[in-house]
Amino acid sequence: MTKHQLYLGLGSNLGNREWNLTEAIRLIGERIGEVIRQSSFIETEPWGFQSENSFMNAVILCQTEKTPREVLTLTQQIERDLGKCKEHATQRSQIVNCKSSNCKSSNSKSSNCKYADRPIDIDILLYDDWTVDEPDLKIPHPLMHQRDFVMIPLKQITNTF
Repeated sequence: MTKHQLYLGLGSNLGNREWNLTEAIRLIGERIGEVIRQSSFIETEPWGFQSENSFMNAVILCQTEKTPREVLTLTQQIERDLGKCKEHATQRSQIVNCKSSNCKSSNSKSSNCKYADRPIDIDILLYDDWTVDEPDLKIPHPLMHQRDFVMIPLKQITNTF
């Protein structure tokens, strides 16, 4: 099978943030594919909502034989395994403290910009040079260029950006 290059963004602002990221990376390596590169962990302020809890963020590159849809399913399962539940997911019901003009995207994690604290969040940033435009799966990630917490660690592990 063909190995694909997959960039994932990770964030945590509840619980032991470093452990949450480290464990997510371990599970990604077990379930999705070999982790080839990993950025340092950076501490950032919440984006798109107000919270007293700052985030730890990282980006990883892994090689996978999984399809983008399989990766989405597996990352969502890893999020659930590490304690993310519906209350931690981005809510779609109303706009709360929205900072981005693009928040009305059909991306289910950013629709209407109501973000919430979470123990772990895993976003598919890039998958080879593919473009996917489905209601619940957008590749490349439509908001990644607006987010320093994605772009700074992404630049650490690639010279592309």
